[in-house]
Amino acid sequence: MNFSLKLTVLAGAVALSACSVLDGEKVDYKSNIKAPSLAVPPDLTQLSKDTRYSVVNGGFSAANSAKTTTSASPEIVAVGAIADIRVERLGNQRWLVVNRSAASLWLPLKSFWQENGFTLSMDQADVGIMETEWNENRANIPQDVIRRYLGSVLDSLYSTSLRDKYRTRLESRSDGGTEIYISHRGMQEVYASDDQKRTIWQPRASDSELEAEFLRRLMLKLGASKQETVQVAAASQAPLTSTMTSVDGQTELIITDGFDRAWRRVGLALDRTGFTVEDRDRNKGLYFVRYRSSDTQTGDDSWFKKLFGGASKSNDAGKYQISVRSTGDKSTVTVLNELGAPELSEVAKKIVKVLADDLK
Repeated sequence: MNFSLKLTVLAGAVALSACSVLDGEKVDYKSNIKAPSLAVPPDLTQLSKDTRYSVVNGGFSAANSAKTTTSASPEIVAVGAIADIRVERLGNQRWLVVNRSAASLWLPLKSFWQENGFTLSMDQADVGIMETEWNENRANIPQDVIRRYLGSVLDSLYSTSLRDKYRTRLESRSDGGTEIYISHRGMQEVYASDDQKRTIWQPRASDSELEAEFLRRLMLKLGASKQETVQVAAASQAPLTSTMTSVDGQTELIITDGFDRAWRRVGLALDRTGFTVEDRDRNKGLYFVRYRSSDTQTGDDSWFKKLFGGASKSNDAGKYQISVRSTGDKSTVTVLNELGAPELSEVAKKIVKVLADDLK
């Protein structure tokens, strides 16, 4: 990225316009990749035969082995209910509960992200996860007089040092409804040295307000009115706590919550921190994930294209199981290896710390 060119253009525009304002919209994403047709793909035409979306002894599971799935815990505050949609929250985490099947929501969700300027890098109906490509929020770019006048002529020269991507996860419920979670991940380009000759891309904190904005927009897409969606932004509850400990050489994360709440919190933490969730088995309290230990990278063109050009399953991403076990109002999160045995490596300790940092 040529910082000098961008700064020169922006400085000139500011000087000539003498003022600048921010776009009134919170988000304005425009993908450079043409989205595919939304014709019903083969995997969705056969969903009625997919046991992952069928009732299994009264319950639903992405892993097809869950036999029980509880509805919303009475401890969770339902912020509002609109027709067959309601908002629930836990601390600063929000999600939607929709009285429709996951299968019926999949195509509208794909259409939703396309309408908001995204294409999908992950589209896995069998595990209920879709993820967007990295994209730039154009609402962060000053809308000065010169840029508004010249429009698309200079648009390619205006850019920010921020990129975003979003993951949508669907959890089916025993009552036939679906929980929808939207999580944000961000990257930021920063100078790697004092001489400002080289840049690197590094992770930045997830933005819960951006997550809330897309949940609000999704409610509109699913039939709610604008007036009804303002409840998404209701005041958050007190932060929830978690602590790290070590037992017999294995690092554990202790959450002072029962299983339902702990399962939701760990799932959102995995989404926000960039784990590739390949499957999950709620009945056994297991998330099956891939994890790459190194996130900060240099800013050369080849890596930039690799990072922002689409998701891939890198060979250096190890397979792990994240276990959530609960006794009463206390839950323990541990890392297991691919075979289900306790993982005692330094990578396991880092995984637990990543989750603990997000759950603070």
